[in-house]
Amino acid sequence: MNMELEILFQRSLDGTLTAEEMVRLNARLRTDAEARREFAELLNLDSALAATAAGWMPETVPSRVVGSVRRKFIAILVTVRWFAVAACLGLLVSGVWWWQATQRVFATVHESAGVEELAAGMVLRGEPQEIKAGTVELITARGARVVIEAPAEFRFESPQRLRMLRGRLAADVPPSAKGFTVITPAGEAVDLGTRFGVDVPTTGAAEIHVFQGEVIANAAGTKTRQSLRGGEALTLSQGAGAARELRSSAFIQPDEMPEMIAGLAAGQRSHSAAASAALRHDAALIALVDFEPEAAPPGVFRRVQGRWPGSRALEFVDTDDHAKLNLNATTRKLTLMTWVRLDRVPEGISSLYHTDGWDTPGQVHWMVLNNGQMRFGMHSAPANGDNGRERWPESRAPLLGQLGRWVHLAAVYDADTKQVSFYTNGKFDSTVAMKAGLPAVLGPAQIGNWNLKNSFTTQHRRLSGRMDELVALGRTLTAEEVRGHYEAGNPYQ
Repeated sequence: MNMELEILFQRSLDGTLTAEEMVRLNARLRTDAEARREFAELLNLDSALAATAAGWMPETVPSRVVGSVRRKFIAILVTVRWFAVAACLGLLVSGVWWWQATQRVFATVHESAGVEELAAGMVLRGEPQEIKAGTVELITARGARVVIEAPAEFRFESPQRLRMLRGRLAADVPPSAKGFTVITPAGEAVDLGTRFGVDVPTTGAAEIHVFQGEVIANAAGTKTRQSLRGGEALTLSQGAGAARELRSSAFIQPDEMPEMIAGLAAGQRSHSAAASAALRHDAALIALVDFEPEAAPPGVFRRVQGRWPGSRALEFVDTDDHAKLNLNATTRKLTLMTWVRLDRVPEGISSLYHTDGWDTPGQVHWMVLNNGQMRFGMHSAPANGDNGRERWPESRAPLLGQLGRWVHLAAVYDADTKQVSFYTNGKFDSTVAMKAGLPAVLGPAQIGNWNLKNSFTTQHRRLSGRMDELVALGRTLTAEEVRGHYEAGNPYQ
């Protein structure tokens, strides 16, 4: 079936055809017998779906009424002469509009993690919605599962049309909801039976990311439609679209919701706050950066929701995104810890913490490699390499299985023992011996990216994802202490 015709068919069933689209569909049905046949078959299918969808039919509109209305329109459409199709189509669309106005329920709240405005079981109609904190999962009247992360503003125009002014959405669309459309200020995404995400940031262009299947993207101000398939992404701007890297792990998926809800119910947020308060009273604390204050550190990044509803994290999306800070410390014992949510592992190296420059003995560079392993680099103090080759201490277990989830990372350095130890989610990974025991130098630094530019080269140490809390201590935490900080701050149960 022609792609444009399929979209027109779906919108006619939803009662969302514009006047211009109505004219186009009428003209096509008058001149194309095959299109009339396919439309009649689609009406039969839609009637069957409506008759069996008792779970989302309101009690005030009996299913026999809806079925009777649709059967009458189908009978009219398939028995009249072809030149009367346009008139019948008008009756059909009017009937669908009447049905929508009567039943009015477009979606139901399935689960809610920290969203005070929307509780499980609530129904959504056409009223505007705003969620300031948390994440909510909705089930549309046709069975699409939609997860929306705060801060977000949106409203349903029909069971198949969602208008989003800001926020981040992941949709899992079954065949019964094919044609589900997300409209943004910069354009729209029309599903063709798939899994996809739409990101409408507070500032910057909207994005469409296709996890699986196919989506039709249409930038505002243009009639050009672009097909996006699984693994592809597009940045929307007024009148145009530009390909970008897929960030599928930037979106909260339905299977993550139960763990988040369980973590909140178990009191993990208060446990995390207590652990952070204890760190702030630790005499060895160098810095605890939690990104909560209104005054953000200098740099280029997005401020998004962190591990907890309404909390703040920094998100690094584009190549030059970064944040600057100055820990201003020199110490022979050092523990670095952070919570990150990686969208992807780009080619090259991702920066967790990089001091500016690489020319002073003891300067620290903490990073994630493209194979997902951590590396702790210290200028003039490499690890004891094989066959005399210089190398830097690295963890053993890769993080690739942790993409799209909050993960706790730690590196513990001791100049006296000339060793660095790595931990992932509170679990000891490995200890690596180093050639020298130099004091760690923590001066001006960058997180999220580190740029080395000179007359010979330009290097990027780019992180793609979010960071929530960065801790530096002037002492070596034990394995038990690292595990305790992970368990207290873990947002899942």
